[in-house]
Amino acid sequence: MKRLLLWLVAGTVVVGAGAAGYRHFAGSWSGGNSLYRTGLVRRGDITLTVNSNGTVQPVLSVQVGAFVSGPIEKVAVDFNDKVKAGQILARIDPRTYKWAVSHEEAALAHERADLARVRALLAQALRNEQRALDLQKKKAMADADVEQAVTDRKSLDAQVQLAEAMIGECEANLATAKTNLEFTDICSPVDGIVIDRKVDPGQTVAAQFQTPVMFVVAPDLEKKVYVYASVDEADIGLIREAQARQQPVTFTVDAYPKDSFTGRTAQVRLNPTTTQNVVTYTVVVESANPQLKLLPGMTANLTFQIEKRAGVMAVPNAALRFRPKPDEVSAADRAILDADDSDETRTAGGSPSRDRSRGYVWVLRDGRPAAVEVATGTSDKTSTELLSGDLADGQEVVIGTRTATAKSFAPPPPPPQR
Repeated sequence: MKRLLLWLVAGTVVVGAGAAGYRHFAGSWSGGNSLYRTGLVRRGDITLTVNSNGTVQPVLSVQVGAFVSGPIEKVAVDFNDKVKAGQILARIDPRTYKWAVSHEEAALAHERADLARVRALLAQALRNEQRALDLQKKKAMADADVEQAVTDRKSLDAQVQLAEAMIGECEANLATAKTNLEFTDICSPVDGIVIDRKVDPGQTVAAQFQTPVMFVVAPDLEKKVYVYASVDEADIGLIREAQARQQPVTFTVDAYPKDSFTGRTAQVRLNPTTTQNVVTYTVVVESANPQLKLLPGMTANLTFQIEKRAGVMAVPNAALRFRPKPDEVSAADRAILDADDSDETRTAGGSPSRDRSRGYVWVLRDGRPAAVEVATGTSDKTSTELLSGDLADGQEVVIGTRTATAKSFAPPPPPPQR
């Protein structure tokens, strides 16, 4: 009798547990919440951004070359050296140019001596001319001899002018030779940092046909740099609006992944670049560089802030994209779905569509989705500003359905009745 009683108690417990488990599973399967994924309406900040990649470059890169040719006698600076305007960076062997200066100095001295000689002859010719004219008045010299004296004087006048011209030419040649000698000292035209050096001692530079670049000096590299970003044509309008509103630009570089740098949009260049039918525009971002962390050639990952809305009601973007099936909603909401389908058909045909700033999100009422009309504003990657709509902070909205396996899973058969 006791054994039979124990069996009855055990059976009752098993049957009760099975029935309770079935009711729990069946309730969660048939209830609306288990078929849909939900998100929350929240109050917070929404920031619209555009992302791009770019390259860090100096504000100005001054290429320092050689005007004269010859072997490099000395290189006075190295990579990363700070230089001042007028500082010697390198020297070309000056011996050839010194000899040229000496040659022109000698030529100038020769012409000056020749000028003195011609002037002495001219002085003698002037005296001879005067005597000839005096004798002609006294009828003591023939007219032909007088004319010869005048001609000799005029000839020496011309020789003086020629000698003076030759002296001017020699002075110009001497100045050129001295300038070429000065050009053997390669000097920095600006204050800056040497970011490239292309010559070594003993190397020969030839400047007859094209000026060779020997150094690249970046002025103000410790003050600011430019980041040249390529922005898709679809986003360039937003970038120009952000520039007009002086919105900030933040970016990172691979060398300092934990550091965030801030800049501003300095220029949107009008010249397009087309690569494989993709049109981009160059946007120049200016950023301070006091610690010299931003080096030329670094790759920057930029985020252009287009607009920021603080403390606004926001709805998940997925909630705006969600569309339930017609058989999951009431008859009134089914008309909304039909109207949306009609709008999409008209848009595909080229006709104007409805205002995209207005739409619907879906909330759960009695286990099924119910439509709530909303007006939306600024959007970022995850949320959209809610301008109007019967939604409260913290309210759940439908953002999707659960997996097909979960929706198609059939409840187990009810436990056998005893």
